[in-house]
Amino acid sequence: MIKGLVRIPLRRFEDERGWFCELRRESALPRPTVQTNVSFSRQGVLRGLHYHLRGQDDLFVCVQGTARVVVLDRTTGETFTEDIGDANPVAIYVPGYHAHGFEALTDLLFCYHVTQEYDPAEPDEHGLCWADPRVKHLWSNQIPILSPRDSAACS
Repeated sequence: MIKGLVRIPLRRFEDERGWFCELRRESALPRPTVQTNVSFSRQGVLRGLHYHLRGQDDLFVCVQGTARVVVLDRTTGETFTEDIGDANPVAIYVPGYHAHGFEALTDLLFCYHVTQEYDPAEPDEHGLCWADPRVKHLWSNQIPILSPRDSAACS
C-alpha cells in the first residue's frame, strides 16, 4: 500500500426508503478536514492527476455511481487503484503529495473532503498527465473527457 494512503470501508444502511452512510469520522483520519467539495461527472470524465506541494490531503468518497480512483507515489512509482461507489462503499484518504485522480465509470457524484481550504489567489494545485506511463494502463478509457487544465498537464 502506498505510504500514507488509508482505505476506509463505509457502512451503508439500506431499507425500502433508500440508504444512509457516514462519510467521514475525523477521529479515523490522519488529519482533520476543513472543506468539503462535491462534483458531478458524466461517464468517461477523468479528473487528474493532481498533487499538492503544501500539504493538502484529500478524502475521496463516491456518493453515487462508480469511480475508479488512481494514486501514484511520485517518488517510488508505486500505484494504487480501486473502483469505489455503489457496489463498493469505500473512502480513500490520499496524502496530497501523491498524484491522484479519478475516472467516472458511470455518471457519478463525488465528494472530496480536504485538509486545507482552497485559496484561489495562490492555489496548491499541480498537474501530472493522466497518461503517465506509470498509470496509463490503470484507466478503463484511453480517450477520456478532460478539463483544459488536465489536458495541459499532458503537453
